Amino acid sequence: MVAVTDVSTPIAIVGPTATGKSDLGLDLAERLGGEIVNVDAMQLYRGMDVGTAKLTVDERRGIPHHQLDVLDVTETATVARYQESAVRDVEEIRARGAVPIIVGGSMMYVQSLLDEWAFPATDPQIRAHWESVLAEGGVAAVRAELERADPEAAAAILPTDGRRMVRALEVVQLTGKPFAASAPTIGEPRWGTVIVGVDRDTEALDARIRLRTELMFERGLVDEVEQLVGRGLREGVTAQRAIGYAQVIAMFDGEYDRAEALERTFIGTRRYVRRQRSWFRRDPRVHWVDGAEPALLDGVLRRVEGD
Repeated sequence: MVAVTDVSTPIAIVGPTATGKSDLGLDLAERLGGEIVNVDAMQLYRGMDVGTAKLTVDERRGIPHHQLDVLDVTETATVARYQESAVRDVEEIRARGAVPIIVGGSMMYVQSLLDEWAFPATDPQIRAHWESVLAEGGVAAVRAELERADPEAAAAILPTDGRRMVRALEVVQLTGKPFAASAPTIGEPRWGTVIVGVDRDTEALDARIRLRTELMFERGLVDEVEQLVGRGLREGVTAQRAIGYAQVIAMFDGEYDRAEALERTFIGTRRYVRRQRSWFRRDPRVHWVDGAEPALLDGVLRRVEGD
């Protein structure tokens, strides 16, 4: 692993859901005098706590956390807006002489923070057109359009991610180029960030996802979603599609019962984990560690410090 060359060089802890990134991030922050910068898109939302496994204030061990609870569920989370505000957070942490510990697994958000990614402009009329196609015809309609316009993007985007398909169609129409052409080139990460990927054995990770999902439902996910619906969750473009929240909303609508909502949440999370793993494994800058390693913190510190 490349050693940290500056006392305030950021360390990014990335990888699939439920591998132990949050605990490792806290341990590193305690040891190094760091502050946490969240890079989980759904943890940006106020009130989305149980279903995102967001650390409670007590669980944060007194360590400052940034990019948590910055959006209402009616607001739309965008990678571009996240990039602007999170870059500012990291630079302010560094200016204080602290170590930014970047923690999370939202793939495009991670890349926007660590790479020089200039986002294509948006066009309200084009965006509105494709959003109307999504609203009227559902995900299948925008997917069919994207398959015609940019088959590679259609194959790469999760079949349920209608909003990202809308963005891909907008970019293709604006630029006349495939959606992938707007992605950044992998190079030296911003600030010389050391990127650590946390993963686990697939069978063991599936068991952790199952347990996490069951605990979310036991600890009040359904009540949380009900409260957020009262605050406009259904009107939110991004928040209502979060794994777990979408399934509970469907349960409210009578599409299936609680047991099925739980099972679909587990399956959706497991599928998302496979996508995260595939995405991060393609990045040669990521130094992988086993989240089950008993001496995980010391091992990461030795590598980060170049010992």
